[in-house]
Amino acid sequence: MHRDEYLAEEHRQYIRLDTVFPVEFRLESLDGGSFLSAWLQGFTSNVGSGGICLSVNNLDPALAKIIEGRKVRFSLEIEVRVFKGPISAKANAAWIKNVCGIPNKYLIGLCYEEINSIQNKKFMRYARAKKIFVPIGMGVVILLGLGLIANGFINMRLVQKNRALVQQLVNITQDSSILKQKIQDIIRGKEGLQIKIQELELRIATVGAEKSRLEDKSKTETGEYSKKLEELNGIIHSLSQEKIILRGQLTSIQQKEAVFRDNLQRLDDKRASLEKANVDKMYSWFKVHQNQRIGLVGSFEGDSDIKGWAFIYDQSLAAQAYTYSLDFKRLRALLDFFNNCAKRKGGLFFNAYYTGDGQPAEYVVHSGPNIWIGIAIAQYTHKTQDKKYLRLAEDIAGAIIDLENQDRGGGIRGGPDVDWYATEHNLDAYAFFNMLYKITGKVKYAESANKVLTWLTEHTYDKMDIPIKRGKGDSTIATDTYAWSIAAIGPEKLERIGMNPASIMEFAEKNCSVEVSYQRPDGQIVKVRGFDFAPERNLSRGGVVSSEWTAQMVISFKIMADFYAKKGMQRKAEAYKIKADAYLAELGKMLISSSSPSGQGEGCLPYATQDFVDTGHGWFTPKGKSTGSLAGTAYTFFAYYNYNPLELKD
Repeated sequence: MHRDEYLAEEHRQYIRLDTVFPVEFRLESLDGGSFLSAWLQGFTSNVGSGGICLSVNNLDPALAKIIEGRKVRFSLEIEVRVFKGPISAKANAAWIKNVCGIPNKYLIGLCYEEINSIQNKKFMRYARAKKIFVPIGMGVVILLGLGLIANGFINMRLVQKNRALVQQLVNITQDSSILKQKIQDIIRGKEGLQIKIQELELRIATVGAEKSRLEDKSKTETGEYSKKLEELNGIIHSLSQEKIILRGQLTSIQQKEAVFRDNLQRLDDKRASLEKANVDKMYSWFKVHQNQRIGLVGSFEGDSDIKGWAFIYDQSLAAQAYTYSLDFKRLRALLDFFNNCAKRKGGLFFNAYYTGDGQPAEYVVHSGPNIWIGIAIAQYTHKTQDKKYLRLAEDIAGAIIDLENQDRGGGIRGGPDVDWYATEHNLDAYAFFNMLYKITGKVKYAESANKVLTWLTEHTYDKMDIPIKRGKGDSTIATDTYAWSIAAIGPEKLERIGMNPASIMEFAEKNCSVEVSYQRPDGQIVKVRGFDFAPERNLSRGGVVSSEWTAQMVISFKIMADFYAKKGMQRKAEAYKIKADAYLAELGKMLISSSSPSGQGEGCLPYATQDFVDTGHGWFTPKGKSTGSLAGTAYTFFAYYNYNPLELKD
């Protein structure tokens, strides 16, 4: 093949790249005996196995003429970033071309005369790979982009679907409440009509008796008696006509009631289906807010002041939700944090940790939250018979028993560094010690439980006007102590120690049940009936419904229903069941959609119907009208499934 033809063929076989390789070159005589230029800078983006296309800016026109005469050869140093050193080569010029419009810029076709064959092959493999990689890379980027768009669209649809599900339940619950109120109005109207009809019948009977007496007299006497009889007949006729009208009204109102009841039944059937779907979404909300690496679950979603905080009481509730749902992988990830990683003080955990790195978020140690971690372990151990974490639960119990032994009456202080006593912490301890006794058979736990019960009887159940005090020497009413007395001790045991469980529930409902106007995140205002943290009359803020404490009362109402059903007192059992169902339905009106991208609009419960208000017990509700609460959501989950976290069930 002619040399010029060969070089032209090489020119056609260049691989055009999107990457530029620096090339240092100098001109030398054909025999290599002398150098005709210093080292100059060029670059190439077109390469072939036989040579390259060299691009040079600001080339001396005199050198360009020498190259055109092909009386020189090139000494090359090609820099390839992925190679250890430059590729050295000798090459001859096959052609040279001035780039139009740019002075002294030239393209030079070079044909290798000398080059290391191994380096050349590696260079070409790299060039071909780069050539293939660009379209493949672009394709991958495009596919990823399309995937992100599709995923974003799917997530958007999922969020919309989840929010719609939440809104449907809220609307149906609201419609159901309105219909129930209308039925109550009809019942009152019906009762009023029945009373009027009874009064008319009594008047008709009275007038009829008077008529009969006069008819007897008219047989022997005439005149004024005949006139009086005619008058009485008129009264009886008038009353009978009024009775017919009232009976017609009664029939009409009864028919209306039947229609409303049919509509209510359809609404309640649909509400039951939506409740189940939304409770399942609540569980999804628990899952997406767990840090899988650390194991902790965020306590609140929406309040920037406590973003990423995991209160250990809430972790217990999440752990129990996982246990109930047989989601042991998530459960173990959470308990492993406490078993292996969490910092402690005096054998007890701090009240809160950060979900991101597991470091303490609050350097305070309280008894109750630690007991709740023990309760979560006890529930898991009882459910699975896996004793991996039992030692940790017993360590917690040991530290709590140490506190108990420091009190002559067997009470448990709020923590190792405080002097106050809380009824709720002692109720927690009573339930926890009984659980450990049932699991381990160790008598010391039964003894500690009895000591706690004695302390409760002597210090918190000792007033007739207030059945349960908030703590030792503290007569403040706290709703959760009423609910937890039923849940932790049980109605049967309460009766044995001289307490009336029905009176406890009646007192809590009379003093702490409120109906409030709740403004939902979308601006919709709904009426919600539930339980406040404390009696509304004692707080200037007005009534507030706590989702968590209302759900606790729902569980206690269900416990009372079972208690009376076992006694054969079906009317009382049904009354408590109706209350439980009614308050649980009210919680449906508080259901909101998750506000975070990870939450995908899943249903959750806010902590209360008002944000950042005084609970009456030393803390405020979280900030944010769309702030989801782990405690409120978890307890609503428990209430729906009738799960009592303070009792081990076989």
